[in-house]
Amino acid sequence: MNKIVLFCTLIILCSIESFSQQNIPELLMAKNGNTIASSKQWEKLRRPEILAMVESEMYGIVPGELKISEINILDQDVQALQGKAIRKQVKLTFRGNQKELSVELLMYLPKGKKSYPTFLGYNFSGNHTIYGDTAIHIAKEWNGAAKPRGVETSNWEVERLINAGCGVATMYYWDIAPDREDFSIGIYPLLYKAGQTKPANNEWGSLAAWAWGLSRALDYMKTDKQVDGSKVIVIGHSRLGKAALWAGARDKRFAAVISNNSGCGGASIYREKAGETLLKMNNRFPRWTAVNFKKYTENESLLPFDQHMVLAMVAPRPLYVASASEDAWADPKNEFKSALLATEVYKLYGLKGINSPNFPELNMHVGATVSYHIRNGKHNILAYDWDQYISFAKKFVQ
Repeated sequence: MNKIVLFCTLIILCSIESFSQQNIPELLMAKNGNTIASSKQWEKLRRPEILAMVESEMYGIVPGELKISEINILDQDVQALQGKAIRKQVKLTFRGNQKELSVELLMYLPKGKKSYPTFLGYNFSGNHTIYGDTAIHIAKEWNGAAKPRGVETSNWEVERLINAGCGVATMYYWDIAPDREDFSIGIYPLLYKAGQTKPANNEWGSLAAWAWGLSRALDYMKTDKQVDGSKVIVIGHSRLGKAALWAGARDKRFAAVISNNSGCGGASIYREKAGETLLKMNNRFPRWTAVNFKKYTENESLLPFDQHMVLAMVAPRPLYVASASEDAWADPKNEFKSALLATEVYKLYGLKGINSPNFPELNMHVGATVSYHIRNGKHNILAYDWDQYISFAKKFVQ
């Protein structure tokens, strides 16, 4: 074992040894003090407890039910990507309080296949940025000038996914909820009570709103006969990885969940206070979480949960967490730790996850139904990551 790997191993071992000192909540201990010893006990008792805590104290509850009011197929090309794929652009419209919100879902689906995994996630700058296809509609300019067409092609790898027999579906996250301190637009006003101008203290912030939007996209995809709705994998990078984890934890219909460099509020453990800490996140992005969550700023030890519990709620469905070596902000050590701890719940189902506390070497996948890798490089989602996710999907979803 080389010195670098040995050093990383010692760090992880020391961290695991200090769990009790850090007061990390026990996954398999119910509020009544009983130990959770079976998947049935987890499903009936502990998982609902955790869901209720995390929802009311961190992400915020969704203050009502709002279904898709109207579906419009805006575009369909069965000869996309040189005849290898179907391209569809679908407008999903929501209505409430005499207001209307529309979101465009862009999909590329492999031709000639009935059963295949589809990766669903938000993009940062508009559907037109994920690929250089001139038929993709230009997104609305929410925050300055629209970015150039295809500027995020290397982050989405559309052709790589289609060639691997996978589908890809995406929406522009600003269309669901603005990524700024503004609750007057997006989905929020459609569910306000009379006189309400912002979410109540226990109601949704942006992460929960974005997670809600992913579930609504899944609602549609399950009705589309060209999509294998039973094999939709929710995926996200950075802040959108935080949203993807919450969507996957809440909505059991997602076949698998992937977090790429999600960090604080995503896969990372709060109590270690590394990288993007709770203080930094709440100060810079108060809109992301419920007002209730602000009382834990610089008081992480008072949290009745931590993010390994969010990851564990994905069980028994496949879960993949990934980091990057130069992305200290996303806190790779504690993203790994969180996935390692979540594995304990997967064991209740007889499933294998991450069984060694040794931090893996760069560019090496570890685990099974719960998987992890740390890629060489910066805060991004790249071809190496997609290759691991495709292999993961083919093994555990397809």
